[in-house]
Formats: sequence, structure tokens, C-alpha cells
Amino acid sequence: MYKLVLCWRYLQTRYIALASVISVTLGVATLIVVNSVMSGFTHEMQFRIHGILSDIVFDGHGLEGFADSQWHMQRIRQIAGDDIQAMTPTVHVPAMLNYRVGQRWVHRQVNFIGIDPATYSLVSDCADYLQHPKNRDAPSFQLRDGGYDVQDRELGEESPYRHGMEMAGWPHRRRIGAEEKAWVAAQKKNNPQLAVPERVGRADPFSGIATPLRAAESEAGVVQQWGPVSEDQVYDKATQQETGVIIGYALAQVLGREGDHYFLVLPGDDVKLTFPTAGTPPKAVSGSFTVVDFYQSKMSEYDSAFVFAPIEKLQEMRGMINPSTGVANVNSIQVKLREGADIEAVRDKLRAAFPPELYAISTWRDKQGPLLAAVQMETAILNILLFLIIAVAGFGILAIFFMIVVEKTKDIGILKSLGASGGGVMAIFLSYGLLLGSVGSGAGLVLGLLFVNNIDHVRRSVEWISGQPVFDPSIYYFQEIPTLVDPQMIVWVIMGAMAIAVIASVLPALRAARLHPVEALRYE
Repeated sequence: MYKLVLCWRYLQTRYIALASVISVTLGVATLIVVNSVMSGFTHEMQFRIHGILSDIVFDGHGLEGFADSQWHMQRIRQIAGDDIQAMTPTVHVPAMLNYRVGQRWVHRQVNFIGIDPATYSLVSDCADYLQHPKNRDAPSFQLRDGGYDVQDRELGEESPYRHGMEMAGWPHRRRIGAEEKAWVAAQKKNNPQLAVPERVGRADPFSGIATPLRAAESEAGVVQQWGPVSEDQVYDKATQQETGVIIGYALAQVLGREGDHYFLVLPGDDVKLTFPTAGTPPKAVSGSFTVVDFYQSKMSEYDSAFVFAPIEKLQEMRGMINPSTGVANVNSIQVKLREGADIEAVRDKLRAAFPPELYAISTWRDKQGPLLAAVQMETAILNILLFLIIAVAGFGILAIFFMIVVEKTKDIGILKSLGASGGGVMAIFLSYGLLLGSVGSGAGLVLGLLFVNNIDHVRRSVEWISGQPVFDPSIYYFQEIPTLVDPQMIVWVIMGAMAIAVIASVLPALRAARLHPVEALRYE
């Protein structure tokens, strides 16, 4: 009992020990905050990646892909059985996106993906990232009549989308150019009764944006009814659309001088896509498409590269349909498994059933293996470096305990002369070290959890004081700092801090235990 009484007395009276307690507190709090933020980033990033990629991706080698996706999906279902929840075929090909802004053309390298909107939304969360609410419920490649989001759904009223060219008075939608006028004149010559629109363009599909351009188009009698293009009439951009495409959000905008995002293309505008055919050797083919929606996953790797189109149109344009049998080729099959299924086991079964020289079968983690491994390595290195803070506190405890042993030599001699054993004296200092570690770890736990719980408030305060953004959503993936507190991580951090405090007190405790009572009293 006297051991605990002395430990508590030393803790209350030795103010120099407060430095060690503060060091342990800061070390534990820092580790909890950093691990929670890194875990939050990793979890959120994996959630978004997994929302884009299906559980298993069944790829065919080469641009021509493989034939008869229905047979392949039946075979996959036979192998995996009840583990399969949904499947969909896709066609993906590298392409060049082109659209005109004023008198110049903008060119973007993209990944052109042909999908079936009805089944693709069953294997991924692609529909959740679309800007029109109706498309989030039922994805479509038909242009909607208004109703597109004008605010970031994650930030709400705090961050309206910047339609820079309309707000700045830049005439985003253009009049008929000289080449188009000549083409229209030739068409009217062949068919004098043909009705040709005076303007090329559509009304602003974003609701809630009052602009002079929109008013001018309304006065001109532009009707927002979208219909297919007939082969025997001039394409009327005011009332008809080309084959619809959904483009990545970052492909449609540029960053302004003041940090605002300015749109170069909006839903209702036409773009051109150039991509290789599936023949040997491949040839370049181009087509005109109408933007019907934006895709915003907040993963820049995808928002700046993905363009979605109907799979049948892409197969037709690339020559992937066998003219004799009518069977079309696809590049991959996206597979979603039921909840609780062993993804790696299903992947291994499929790899064993299909020849590797023809197919590449991987999980979503395999697809993003380097990125996930880099994040994991970064977290491990940060933990090692930050644990050195607690190690520094341990050296402080070591120095303080040696000072205490020197100062308390007489007290140690009196304790031993009264019958205290060497082990009992050693236990006093070991308990003292454990007590310092416990108090520091407990305070660090409370401080770390409070900081994690209010990290966005702290961020806003720092931004207000410094006038500089600490966490810019235009650079990072997320609008708020994500955090995830892992109870197992907290246990390991606290146990590690307490262990360092106890280990640091071992040498001073041994020295105190070895003191001879006569020598200790003579020293005084």
C-alpha cells in the first residue's frame, strides 16, 4: 500500500514530472488524430473507388475484346453460383474529346466507356455521382429538360456551381458559323421547304440560373424538347440531340484566377469524340455526341478521364458487331458479388476456369493496388515517426527518475532500514512510471478524441486566422476532413505509451533497489 501512496505523492508534488505527462499526452493525442484522419481518408477513398469499380472486373486482352458477353456471363454465374448479384458488359477505349469554345477547340484525352445504363448502375454507384436527380434514380442518355443541380450536393448551399461563361457574359452557345451556313444553304437548295433554326444552341439546362443568354433564347422561341435526329432533315440543335454522353465533371471546366470553376461545356452542348476501331490495323473514327449529364465522383483520376455512352452505339461505331451473326464484342464484364461473399475466392475460381492468355480477372483492390499500398505505407511511416514523440517523453521520464533517485537517497535508505525490500523500492518507481504513462495516455486520449470530433471547426478557425485554405476541396478528394476512430488503434497507442513510460523507469528503479541502506544514510 505504501508504494501507491508514495507514487501518488510524487505525482502531486513533483512538478517536473508534469513535463513528462505533457509529452506523453501530446504524443498520444497526435497519434490518435493522425491515425483517425489517415483511416478516414483511406476508408473514404476506398469507398469512392469501390463505388466506381465493381467487385470483380473480367477483362479481355486487346481493343477488340471478346465475343458473346451473354455466354461469358452465364459461364461466370455457373462458376461463382449464388455469389453473383449482378453483371454488366462494357466497352472501353482510349479517345480524344473535342469541343469548341469561341473560335478555338479544346482537346482532352479520355477513357471512352460504353455501358448499359440499366445494368451498369446495378454493379457500381455510378448513378449516384450524376448531376440530374432523375438520372440518379434511372440513368438515361436522353437530355433532361432542366433540373440539373446548381449546388454541390455534399456542401449544399455553401458551394454553388460557377457557370462562369454565362455569369461573365461570355456567349457560351454560339451562332451558326460560316461553314455551317454554307452547309445549311446547300440543304435548303435541295429542299426549299426545310425549316432551319436561326441559332445553333439550346436553352440553359441548369435551373435557377437567370442569365441574359437564357432570356434571349427564350424570346427567340427555343423549345426544350429533345428528339432524335432524322436522316432526312437538317439537325436542329434547338430541338434535337445526338447520341447522349455523360462526361466527367473535370472535363467540362477550368479553374479561374480566383479559384472558381468555369464551365466550358454544359448539358445540351455537342462534343466530338475520336477513337480507334476494333479492326486490324485500327482506324480512327469520329462522332458527334450531346452532353446529357456530368459525372462527379470527386476522384480526379476518374472525373478528368471518364466519358460514358450507350454500349450499342460504341460497338456499332467501332465495328465490334459481327455482320453475319449479329453478336457484338465487349472489352470487359463488371461483376458485383452478394454481400459477404469472398471476393478473392471468387476471383481465383474464375482465374482457374478462364485461360490467362485471353482474359485478365482482378478485384477492385487489384486494380488500385499501387495506390492503396502507397497509402498504407505512408500511414505506417507516419506512425513510426510520431511514436518517436512518445519515445522522447520516455527519455524525459528516464532523466527525471534518475534525479528523483539522487534526491531521495535518504528516503530510500530509511525505507530499507524499516524493512522495505529492494523489490518493493523498485516497484515504487515502476509504479510511478506506470502512473505517469496512465495519466498522460488518459489526457492524450481525451484531447485526441476532442480534436478529431471538432477537426473541421479547428480547420475553419485556422483558415480564418491565416487567411489561407488548409484543406482545399479542389485539390483533395473530399469536401470535409474525413475521420475514422479505430478502437483497436486507440488500445495499441495507449498500451505503447504506457509501456514506454514503464520501460523508461526500469534503470532508475534498479539503481534505487540496489542502494544499501547504510550507504544511503551515510550519503545524506
